[in-house]
Amino acid sequence: MESVIQMGHRLSNRLRLKHWALLAAIADSGTLNKAAARLNVTQPTATKLLGDIEQALGLPVFTRHARGLLPTPLGQEVMAFARLEQERLGRFAEHLERMRRGGHGQLVIGAIMGAAPDVVALAVARIKEERPLLDVRIVGETSDQIGLMLERGEIELAIGRPSEPQLGRVDFLPLANETLVLVARRGHALSRRRQIEWLDLVDWPWILQAKSSPTRKLLEEAFFEHHIGVPENQVECASIFAALQLLQTTQAVALLPEAVVRDHVKAKLLTVLPFRFQKALPVFGVLTRRADPVSEPAQAFMAHVQQVVQGGATA
Repeated sequence: MESVIQMGHRLSNRLRLKHWALLAAIADSGTLNKAAARLNVTQPTATKLLGDIEQALGLPVFTRHARGLLPTPLGQEVMAFARLEQERLGRFAEHLERMRRGGHGQLVIGAIMGAAPDVVALAVARIKEERPLLDVRIVGETSDQIGLMLERGEIELAIGRPSEPQLGRVDFLPLANETLVLVARRGHALSRRRQIEWLDLVDWPWILQAKSSPTRKLLEEAFFEHHIGVPENQVECASIFAALQLLQTTQAVALLPEAVVRDHVKAKLLTVLPFRFQKALPVFGVLTRRADPVSEPAQAFMAHVQQVVQGGATA
């Protein structure tokens, strides 16, 4: 029986970059014609390349139908790998081009919104002081979204929380907690209360994060534990900038990380309401892919992140 190492050598000998590029193009376009056009090759050439792939793997990667190619279960795994390899190759090509022009590398970071104002911003500022030509890109999403981007190879590291399925595939360096506060516009009627109870919150409009976000899940759990349904008057908003604007211009309330709303509270655009949310979010930290080495710029950034947290930048 062929060993894993032998299979790896066989695939390396038979499949070239052009084969993986074709798979990634098919994954993005859904048809062989469009994939061939994207790679600037003829359809017969693309058909031969696909035949080479399936022969090397020993199993069909796609089933053919009138509208295009439908990946088999094996094909889904192969295309995911091909996409990851194309992302890595693209980053490597960009890195080489910057070095040719005198640049000094690239760092692509994903960050949850609660960590971005303090931890990420300060760490980026510090590493840019050391390396002015380092190309830094920051993507702000929820933990589940940046976790998916990390697994796809679209970012090199993430500041967030690992999901249960990810635990075996990522390394996690715990950093800090997010403090959640209930906020509303300045002068909101609830701000005149000495203390707010759960029943006081039901009839007000709410701005909620995506259903998959840890904060949303905790909030809904708390409502149910107090035998109260989730408020029906709600706006689901994935953009923190839109959420902050809505809070300033409506009577809505929202449960958000203190670090996100701090500047708006200082500027008297928002107010923290007298309400104590007792549930705590899981600790957030640095996530990296276990199977891949961490680049030197990423290691330097992680060191800055730890210094920022140890210096008390987060609540």
